[in-house]
Amino acid sequence: MAKKKELHIIVTVKQVPDTHEVRIDPKTNSLIREGVPSIVNPEDRNAVEEALSLREKHGGTVTVITMGPPQAEEALTEVLAMGVDRAVLLTDRAFAGADTLVTAFTLSQAIRKLEPCQLILCGRQAIDGDTAQVGPQLAGFLNLPQVTYAAGLTLKDNALTVERSLEDCIEKVRVNLPALVTVTAEINQPRYPSLFNVQDACGGKQLTIWRAKDLPVPHEMLGLSASPTWVKKIFAPEQGKKGTVIPGSEKEMVKILLEKLKELNFIQ
Repeated sequence: MAKKKELHIIVTVKQVPDTHEVRIDPKTNSLIREGVPSIVNPEDRNAVEEALSLREKHGGTVTVITMGPPQAEEALTEVLAMGVDRAVLLTDRAFAGADTLVTAFTLSQAIRKLEPCQLILCGRQAIDGDTAQVGPQLAGFLNLPQVTYAAGLTLKDNALTVERSLEDCIEKVRVNLPALVTVTAEINQPRYPSLFNVQDACGGKQLTIWRAKDLPVPHEMLGLSASPTWVKKIFAPEQGKKGTVIPGSEKEMVKILLEKLKELNFIQ
């Protein structure tokens, strides 16, 4: 009888600017990152939580991987403190400026070094780009079946039953492993880091750093120069007109409001 493979789950995460603090330089039309706090992309934390829950039920290991500047190590330290087994940081100037396609390609090359794995989990999308492209593109590069918008997962007999949260219904899909799944915030409530895990995470023993030279990929296939997508301009939307405050008692406010609505021909 063939020995059952240990469940190895890989989760992709991204460190993103806190959207409440995002500012745009009006001269360069680029994001101002200096002094802006960074966080783990929210739905990526849901993906990590789901991986940990599956590990608790079925055993195995959880590896988290991210691509970014050196400070992205902070994001990995946070998810290590949640209880993941290992984290990999892809950081190199050669990776800078990559669009979603090249990001997914680079991650796929790193994941091939981490194989075998039975399941890859990704957040549905990152809050700084909202493209929802990296997960599906990654599945394409790895030639894996994919299920997106997962709001529930059940693993049984080397197959996943996935509840997909769609606009007008919940769809159930069954997929055999290995596979890639992107999850939404509905799937769970991420746990808080434990004190014991925080101590281990800060020790750095579970963190591996890979540079461009550690991947079997020519530099011309990495970063901005290899990316077919270019951002021409980024800008903050113009502020709309401010509302009007109507003073007076309730009857006076209603009277003034009705008069203004009549002036605008909203009522007769």
